[in-house]
Amino acid sequence: MKRNSILIFALLLSFSFGFAVKSVLSKETNETPKIKKVTGIGGIFFKCKDPKKMREWYKTNLGFEIDDYGTNFQWWECADSTKKGTTQWSPFPEQTKYFAPSTKDFMINYRVQNLAYLVSELKKGGVTIVDTIETYNYGKFVHIMDVEGNKIELWEP
Repeated sequence: MKRNSILIFALLLSFSFGFAVKSVLSKETNETPKIKKVTGIGGIFFKCKDPKKMREWYKTNLGFEIDDYGTNFQWWECADSTKKGTTQWSPFPEQTKYFAPSTKDFMINYRVQNLAYLVSELKKGGVTIVDTIETYNYGKFVHIMDVEGNKIELWEP
């Protein structure tokens, strides 16, 4: 009888220990950041001969509400319709260096979540990070290069 009690106690202790270890491991797994790398397009930037003339053309012909940078399209997030988002449209002077080191005439800004984590993952994957994360009152930014030499702006609002 004593031997059976010890055996049952050992089995219960083993089971409890196994359950505790599994709980700890699953908590660690759940704490790993799950990020949706890109959540949308934050902006479209392109070079043109005369940005002022281009802004005026879009204002007159397509009804863009223009400021010194272009226009901001507002929309509501699908996942949470209480959150407003924006997409910036901006023409840049033909000779701008803002797109460098890319030689392309455009740059896309992607909205992302958890920019610092994403940058660390991109570095691990060998992606070229052009600069360091900059923080402004409207978000954090960093620039990367894609496989064909297009400069991409990542923005965490």
